[in-house]
Amino acid sequence: MSKVLIVDDDVDLTVMLSQFLIREGFQVHAVHDGEAGVAQALGGDYSVVVMDIMMPRISGIEALRRIRSASKVPVLMLTARGDNIDRIVGLDMGADDYVPKPFNPGELVARIRAILRRVEGRDEAPASRGARVLEAGGLTLWLGSRRAQWQGQPLELTGTEYTLLEVLARHAGQLISKQEISVQAFGQPLGPFDRRIDVHISSIRQKLGVRSDGQSWIQSVRGQGYQLLED
Repeated sequence: MSKVLIVDDDVDLTVMLSQFLIREGFQVHAVHDGEAGVAQALGGDYSVVVMDIMMPRISGIEALRRIRSASKVPVLMLTARGDNIDRIVGLDMGADDYVPKPFNPGELVARIRAILRRVEGRDEAPASRGARVLEAGGLTLWLGSRRAQWQGQPLELTGTEYTLLEVLARHAGQLISKQEISVQAFGQPLGPFDRRIDVHISSIRQKLGVRSDGQSWIQSVRGQGYQLLED
């Protein structure tokens, strides 16, 4: 049974979410400030952390920074609707996804399950399950353990970064649209003004560095999509 940590100072919301998640088969623990959230996330064996951005003591952004400095536990951020800056900052710091408030609990559960499938490696295409290693140029991905190596060196990625890079690697040398990336990585079409893919790919680009010609290993075509170069 997957364990979910909820970090939110809205007690009524956490009670409602806890009850809903328990009915959906999750174990749930809730705390109500950022520092307690960090302590629990780093000290407990949680499958995923659901964390608000606006909280007392320390913000969700600062809590995420502290968690990411010591753990790869998946983190889903709850954000105020329309608060794009916090969403982008959170994703850039390693959040795996975000859900804007107010939200439907069913959507939150779907997002949590999508994260868990990615982390547990259950999103692999059937044709690839026999071959556990995916290679594209200098990139090597171990699909079962979700480890990555770039040009012979370990590549540290968040869960969502790994998933996006896997999608690009499966289509290496080809342009793939952001809509198709979203469907393959997140199991749903890209919503209007949704910049998750752009923000995560920007982070991946930084980790891969640049080619000898100074260009990025991940090329973009404005309004169309992205392409992972093989050489």
